[in-house]
Amino acid sequence: MRELFPFDLKALEIFLAVCEAGAMAGAARRLGLTQPAVSQAVAELEGRMGVALFDRSVRPLGLTAAGGVLRQKASALLSEARQIVPALKETEHGRLPLIRAGLVDSLSRALSAPLAGWLSGVAEEVSLLAGLTASHASALLSRQLDLLVGVDELADIEGLERFPLFTEPYVLLLPAGEAAPARVEDLAQLSRRLPLVRFSARSKTGIEVERHLRRLKLDLPRRLEFDTPYGVTAMVAAGEGMAVTTPLCLYEAGMDFSRFACAPLPGPALSRSLTLIARRQELGRLPREVAAFCRGALETEVLPGLRAVLPWLAALSTAE
Repeated sequence: MRELFPFDLKALEIFLAVCEAGAMAGAARRLGLTQPAVSQAVAELEGRMGVALFDRSVRPLGLTAAGGVLRQKASALLSEARQIVPALKETEHGRLPLIRAGLVDSLSRALSAPLAGWLSGVAEEVSLLAGLTASHASALLSRQLDLLVGVDELADIEGLERFPLFTEPYVLLLPAGEAAPARVEDLAQLSRRLPLVRFSARSKTGIEVERHLRRLKLDLPRRLEFDTPYGVTAMVAAGEGMAVTTPLCLYEAGMDFSRFACAPLPGPALSRSLTLIARRQELGRLPREVAAFCRGALETEVLPGLRAVLPWLAALSTAE
């Protein structure tokens, strides 16, 4: 049967030992092997890789460029491999050694504390990061995160499982006392007096809002742009403009709702969906259970307050 990889973990361990010792003999003593066995293992590894890993013209042995790359990768690979057995033993007791989750920043206030508390019940160590969905998606795919809750389903990427949490409408945010425009044309006229305060184009929310404005054939002046819901909301509350935002973004800003007015978007409706995403079949039922917990936390701790101050959004509810 054809070998899937041109190396095994033992060969990488020998290679790293030679790197650290600077000589075949020193690596052999460290590993309890003979020098010929070490030399043969390195030679076989070079033959399978098809590149020279050591510069044998210098003493102590030097690494070639290819050898330098392999040393970096092999160290990380062996470090991960050494954690497998302890991690498996830990799961026998019903707890994971570590769980790493990413939250879209507009859910930070709503879910960070309750989710961290819940995850602490299933893992010895919890890392919970808030930020942009795009950054969390890259971290999930590179295995720097185990779960993410974001506003992009990553539908084009295979090997993931997805659990819907919540769908919310985009709304128009205005300074307190400002009348809401009834038509798209009125929105364009209002922007001459109240420029649109934008979410950053680095964010999924910012991208979706800009795409919607293009569909409406609205070319609104650019003046202010923020990465965070608080920045957008605070500028509108200060009377510096208007914004297209969502109820959860307003909750994340943590500001008194009396400082601004909120109304449905004129024209076609626009909404966004929040989804929990994990790599398929790696964490068993945990992603499904985390999704259920997040829905419950939103339904009991966040949505009642939003429905109270925005009664025209009474239909807000989490996914089934």
